[in-house]
Amino acid sequence: MESTEYEQRIQELEKKVRILTKKLQRSEADRRQLEDASQEQEIVLKSVIKELETSQMDLKSRSQELEAALNNLTNLQVKLVESEKMSALGVMVAGIAHEINNPVSFIYGNLPHAQGYIEDLLVLLNSYQQYYPQPVDEIQKLIESIDIDFLKKDYLLLFDSMNLGVERIAKIVQSLRTFSRLDEADLKTEVNIHEDIENTLKLLNHRLQNSAVFPQGITVIKNFHHLPRIDCYSRQLNQVFMNLIVNAIDALESHAHHFKNYHKMHPEVNPTVDIPISDYQLPTIQISTQQLNHQWIAIEIADNGIGISPEYHSRLFDPFFTTKPVGKGTGLGLSIAYQIIVQQHGGTIDCESTPGKGTKFIIKIPLRQS
Repeated sequence: MESTEYEQRIQELEKKVRILTKKLQRSEADRRQLEDASQEQEIVLKSVIKELETSQMDLKSRSQELEAALNNLTNLQVKLVESEKMSALGVMVAGIAHEINNPVSFIYGNLPHAQGYIEDLLVLLNSYQQYYPQPVDEIQKLIESIDIDFLKKDYLLLFDSMNLGVERIAKIVQSLRTFSRLDEADLKTEVNIHEDIENTLKLLNHRLQNSAVFPQGITVIKNFHHLPRIDCYSRQLNQVFMNLIVNAIDALESHAHHFKNYHKMHPEVNPTVDIPISDYQLPTIQISTQQLNHQWIAIEIADNGIGISPEYHSRLFDPFFTTKPVGKGTGLGLSIAYQIIVQQHGGTIDCESTPGKGTKFIIKIPLRQS
């Protein structure tokens, strides 16, 4: 009896061992399946990651290509606008200069003859007065009404004034011709930078003179140091000077309006004692030149206007970006200046500005163009 129970227990134990062995075998098989599935999943995941990285690189490359294409298209658009603008401006200015020059030359050429004729008539009049000192009453009244004595003294001043006026017109015409330089669109040698700046200032003289905004006008300080004659595209360089000086005038006008509006809103503030928006000074543009070394020159155009906010500095030379009100600017002036100085002349143009204090543009260009 005991032997039978013992055998029965052994059989049960063996059965349990067989069952556990089969379960263990199944677990091992499941483990291997899981490992195989995990390896396959890892391989697929690595493949997907690699495809995503490749796709991201392709997308980045495509994005860079599109960005370069957009920049090229924008630059081309700016160049087309600038080229068309400069061409139209040059033709217009040259035409105006030619039309003004003809009548001015006629007047200038005839003034000496007119002065000579009047002098001859005065000599004849003096002779009449010498030989006929007592004219009839009617002639005597006419002499008194004309005031012959004053006429004899004033006609010289009159002709001096007319000659001066004609000479000023002739200089303006010459400045217009120099600025347009239709025959100097290509590279020129031996260019006088100071002469080009002076011509630009003459053309902008109407905005620098007395006005409602600036009763005393805008002061222009010229710190010109000796500069050798340089190689440059003179017509395009004149456009840079024009753009920067016009921007300086606009900045001064904005500063003046801002200043006046502030004190209209705060009449309790004494503008001669407390000026919270800035230490307002008389409107001034300062133009400085110097030779940096035997290869480079520098031109600085500064104003004490409203200044430029720091957040705009990085976008100043972007095409079509402007801080001016709608209708006041196109956003092309500084972009065109950048292209002319950097791309065309191989130079640099930088901006230093403090809001409420003013702005300075620093241009550096080589003396010689390769």
